[in-house]
Amino acid sequence: MNTQFFDDIASKISKALPPVPTGMKAELEQSIRNILHNAFDKLDLVTREDFEVQSSVLQKTRIKLELLEKKLTELEEKMDIK
Repeated sequence: MNTQFFDDIASKISKALPPVPTGMKAELEQSIRNILHNAFDKLDLVTREDFEVQSSVLQKTRIKLELLEKKLTELEEKMDIK
C-alpha cells in the first residue's frame, strides 16, 4: 500500500491530538504509521488496480460463459430433433 497514505493519516491524527513536545511528535507519528500499516495488512486488502483487473477478467469470463451456454442449448436442441 502507498506509504503516503499512511503518512497523511498519521499526520492528521497527530494534529488532532493535544500538543506534545517536538521530539515526541515524530515518534508519535511513526507509531501511528506502524499501527495503521499493521491494521491494514491484517485486513488483506487489494489495490484498486488489482480489483479492476479482476473485474475485467470476471466480465470476460461471464461473456464466454454466456456464449458457451447458448452453444450448448443449440446443440441440445439439435440432438432432440434427430
